[in-house]
Amino acid sequence: MYKKFYGLTRNPFEVSPDPYFFFQTPRHTEALANLAYGVLRRKGFVVVTGEVGTGKTLLVRCLLEVLSNNKIAFAYVYNPMISVPEFLTHVVNDLGLLPSTARSKSETVARLNNFLMERSRQDLTTALVVDEAQLLSWELLEEIRLLTNLETTKHKLLQIVLVGQPEFDRKLDSEELRQLKQRIALRCSLKPLGRDELKGYIYRRLELAGAASRAAAIFPDETIASIYHFSRGIPRLINTVCENSLLLGLGHGQRQITCEIVREVAADLHLDRSPDRPVESASDVPLDGYTDLPMDSSAEQSYGPFDDINFKRE
Repeated sequence: MYKKFYGLTRNPFEVSPDPYFFFQTPRHTEALANLAYGVLRRKGFVVVTGEVGTGKTLLVRCLLEVLSNNKIAFAYVYNPMISVPEFLTHVVNDLGLLPSTARSKSETVARLNNFLMERSRQDLTTALVVDEAQLLSWELLEEIRLLTNLETTKHKLLQIVLVGQPEFDRKLDSEELRQLKQRIALRCSLKPLGRDELKGYIYRRLELAGAASRAAAIFPDETIASIYHFSRGIPRLINTVCENSLLLGLGHGQRQITCEIVREVAADLHLDRSPDRPVESASDVPLDGYTDLPMDSSAEQSYGPFDDINFKRE
């Protein structure tokens, strides 16, 4: 709707996790490196956690592209609120095995083991990726742990990636899951973007959407600071605020997004009423309260070893 008005070729702030827009902060690059390294080097268990909206599912989508590019077979579980038999059936089907005639869990596991052994003989890697891992039941977590018993004398047959919210960290640290915790080879967490990173994040998305050098003209520094205040650096909230601000800017006929527009959007979305912030009306937030936040142009740079990964930016 607003693309022509702002001279864009695509929507830069869709909330759907599109690897095309992956922004390589040091923390996100480290997490993706851990995930890719853990699978490619057959480390067994890898865990990544992060608060709601910090980019975990986007990270998973990027990982799946890396796995596909390296011809690694994988099963992806995005809704783990299922029973153990349903889980095993999903894994087997997602790995591309023919419809199962197995009548019991043990038969399904044996079938999976034969598949993994055959791939191992061909020096091929197989992975299981589970998103929303905080929703895994204790029974299913134990079943996943048992899958790590499928191994040769040299390496695990199935590389397992678990991605979830901070509650999953607390589960893993519990006494009941100490055996699973001891098998984790790599573990890291995602954090909200810092003030400088947020500026680079917004400008990078605008550039990929066709804004080129006009990104700063659309979202000037004082507006960036306002967005940081209301989003607290959480990428999903950043996208929501920016998307709605562009729509409101179009409605007002303004090609530059102002702090007033951001405050109006934040009030509509009730972002000025978060649990850790006193309830306040948009008009109660002074403009000059944002202008003293330091902004560093170095935040627009990419980080880490993933610059050469092709995320289909066509």
